[in-house]
Amino acid sequence: MDITNDPAATPAQRIEALRALAADEHFPTWVPESNNHIHTCFSFSPYTPTHAALGSVTGFEIRARFGEGTPLAQRKLNNPDSVGVAYMTVQGVPAPAREKVAEWLAPRRAARLERTLAMAARANAILTDLGLEPFDPQTDMVDISQYANGGGITERHLLAAMASALIRGFGRGPALVQGLDSMGVKVPASLASLLSDADNPHLMYDLLGVLKANYLDRIYIQPTDELPSAAEVVAFADSVGAIATYAYLGDVSASPTGDKKAEKFEDDFLDELFEHMESIGLRAVTYMPPRNTPEQLERIHALAAAHGMLEISGVDINQPRQRFTCEELRRPEFADLNEATWALVAHEALSSVDPSLHLLGRTGRLTPEALAQRIAQYAPLGRAIADGEDAAAVAARATSIN
Repeated sequence: MDITNDPAATPAQRIEALRALAADEHFPTWVPESNNHIHTCFSFSPYTPTHAALGSVTGFEIRARFGEGTPLAQRKLNNPDSVGVAYMTVQGVPAPAREKVAEWLAPRRAARLERTLAMAARANAILTDLGLEPFDPQTDMVDISQYANGGGITERHLLAAMASALIRGFGRGPALVQGLDSMGVKVPASLASLLSDADNPHLMYDLLGVLKANYLDRIYIQPTDELPSAAEVVAFADSVGAIATYAYLGDVSASPTGDKKAEKFEDDFLDELFEHMESIGLRAVTYMPPRNTPEQLERIHALAAAHGMLEISGVDINQPRQRFTCEELRRPEFADLNEATWALVAHEALSSVDPSLHLLGRTGRLTPEALAQRIAQYAPLGRAIADGEDAAAVAARATSIN
């Protein structure tokens, strides 16, 4: 195994292996497409942080109660599993704030672990009733999540353990599909041949996606104590100089990774959603160009521009069939998203040196025109930092930005 992608290796060993690998590589002076939503083995992914990215900004994803006191609290937003609960990301965390972020997340991680262990008990009860061997929650789920090292456990870890147990129990090939049918699992026609292929190297990930879309609700326990409100997420992000975002999903007709069934999400009330986002101080939105239609992308872009919100591109990478690059961003209409990524690189580095150099300002809201100007000013600074220029020197040049 490549040491850079060996979860058993220490971070120092993986980084040293990366240095040796990078020494023989030749990189362009700029990246043609960016991705600000890559998962690793510290959330759920077959990739270590070292293997996933040569350059990055720091952040985290969290679910939050959304729209409290409004009709939004009774609607399904961007979360297929819960009403009134939304996925949010916090991006561009300045280096001095990372420890404070870890402390803020710690009790929420602990609460989620307890809930996931309770769901694992439900999953194992199903396996036992089927006459199959249950999985070991600690070995097959918690340890793999890197929880002891600061990682976050997710339903994907649970479903990966369950999928592996089903494969061991039913066997590979057509017997697996027959076994799933006996459980009442609906296998989409597009995935039936993959799940029937005994030689499929990504079988566990393909089955995980099917279980997530079509079976998770049978073992799911709704989150309670672990969820902050969206307003609390915004306030915390602002307090540490980071940028909180709402992660737009949009109505789904077909999921690229097979882990979401066709379903309606935010599109019927998107104008109302943006108004609420602005009312709680959200100043950024993130979305996934490969997952959305041109019409959805045009609408989300127009609303973000009208509300003066930073637009961040990011496609969640959590299984080996996905590509790290987001090739849609090579298209001319997405050039601004690449510029926003470079501005975010500058934001994290510069605000680590001087908190006043926050891309969006520490408080308040920039006008759409002022935001566009700030991105245009910060993006070249992000490229300079990526090219190796000292962040403190770049910060000294940036103090004249207004």
